[in-house]
Amino acid sequence: MRAKELFSPTLREVPAEAEVVSHQLLLRAGFIRRTAAGVYTYLPLAIRVLKKIEQIVREEMDHQGGQEIMMPIIQPAELWQESGRWDVYGPELFRLKDRHDRDFALGPTHEEVITTLVRGEVNSYKQMPLLLYQIQNKYRDERRPRFGLLRGREFIMKDLYSFDRDAAGLEVSYRKMHEAYTSIFKRCGLLFRPVEADSGAIGGSDTHEFMVLADSGEAIVLYCNNQACGYAANNEKATLPAEENISGETLKPLIRAATPGCRTVEEVAQFLRISPQTIIKTILYETEKEVVAALVRGDREINEIKLLNTLGCLRLELAGAKTVQQITGAAVGFAGPVGLKGCTIVADPEVLAMVNAVTGSNTDDTHCLNVNPTRDFEVNITKDIRMVQAGEPCPHCGSQLLEAKGIEVGQIFKLGDKYSKALGATYLDESGHSLPIIMGCYGIGVSRTMAAAIEQNHDNNGIIWPAAIAPFQVVVIPVSTKDEKQVALARELYQRLLEAGIETVIDDRPERAGVKFKDADLIGYPLRITIGSKAVSENRVELQPRRTGEVTLAPTQNLEKIVLEMLTAL
Repeated sequence: MRAKELFSPTLREVPAEAEVVSHQLLLRAGFIRRTAAGVYTYLPLAIRVLKKIEQIVREEMDHQGGQEIMMPIIQPAELWQESGRWDVYGPELFRLKDRHDRDFALGPTHEEVITTLVRGEVNSYKQMPLLLYQIQNKYRDERRPRFGLLRGREFIMKDLYSFDRDAAGLEVSYRKMHEAYTSIFKRCGLLFRPVEADSGAIGGSDTHEFMVLADSGEAIVLYCNNQACGYAANNEKATLPAEENISGETLKPLIRAATPGCRTVEEVAQFLRISPQTIIKTILYETEKEVVAALVRGDREINEIKLLNTLGCLRLELAGAKTVQQITGAAVGFAGPVGLKGCTIVADPEVLAMVNAVTGSNTDDTHCLNVNPTRDFEVNITKDIRMVQAGEPCPHCGSQLLEAKGIEVGQIFKLGDKYSKALGATYLDESGHSLPIIMGCYGIGVSRTMAAAIEQNHDNNGIIWPAAIAPFQVVVIPVSTKDEKQVALARELYQRLLEAGIETVIDDRPERAGVKFKDADLIGYPLRITIGSKAVSENRVELQPRRTGEVTLAPTQNLEKIVLEMLTAL
């Protein structure tokens, strides 16, 4: 490719709309342009990267027995209503009507469509296992699309669905996809970690997220310090080992104390001169069915994902001031479990081990002291509902948990019979009995993987692409386009590299060398070949890997071999 002809409009200034590094650099380096909030046009360089990621994905899916199909983006509402997700999925579902006033949705995922397809075509155990996948645009109406391709409303995704006769077959398919995903992200040159996660709106039982580790990641990954253990989980899913906390402290009589204006844990602890660990935090939530009081220790945070799963509800929102007043009789900040009526009380196990704790009293400007669970209040549900933090013990081996930030680029789910039962996808076994097909779902964000690669691989000058997914492998830059010998040699070497199968750009633009060098660094070509005066006089060129920046001189005679060796090592 000649740079003169390459449609790659670079920008010198950071666009005001770009918040994270990948968004900034994709815009500046001429990979994408914004069409609407969360919707982008991919320019030629981006297409080349996406195609490479897609090819790696296809090869690994096919290697595990996957077969590629293509399903429609527009999905009829009847399928979603049949599965029960039309009302559950919420406002993120793009909904539309056709000219006959029939409801449709733009597909955020394809469980309903694929299950319906298989329902009509698979009827015997002999037709399974079956692995079907596609690579396609998906649509989710994010409330606040941000971070460029990391959280958009239109994105490219690979989704594979497995169909097995039983849980044992699903386990085999799940392991296959875990292995495939590990291989995909390794081949993409990314530092990543598979972690236990929550299944969210997709549903099912076991699930793992594949996280690209990056300081800009929105997700928090907790992982065991003991490498032999291997435990890792999203902080929404992380748990703690079962622990019985036996205290020899004598139970004191409950009393009430004035705490004027003290609403937060910090304010109460400071006023009473106590540790936040001795306070029971009471937070009220509203679901579609009831009001819930969630109890955790004062120095802990409530994990709303765990709480939602515990309650089995569809909607979970913090209760408004009016609801808090109706239930407790007090303003926000003074709720407590003692004497609390009209709601379900859910407590973290840690709360039940507390002795002589402090809680809200359901009276303004007053707190209860020496509160003891069971004696002073009853709990309806005891369940782990708190956020786990770095420094706490691993639930598998007890070693210390460490923390890292990550960007989710893939997730695999064991769906079980969630969709097959709802949509009537069954098969006949050897005895002629009709049984629900057991399913799995496996997704990779292709466009998000491109952005995550940049979040993990960049410097102050621009992108540093892993060689396997770079738009081009090499850029050839003649220092002076006015020097005919330099230009002639650059063209010769460019042609030789192309013939050797090396993806190469020649920067033949009539620009200063400094401009070309800056653009090469910004775009992130893995290897730069500079054709200067020594190249003409001594038949030697400068080779500079983008990642290290170290310049070496190489003879022009066997340049193709040298370049291939260098690219292999990158």
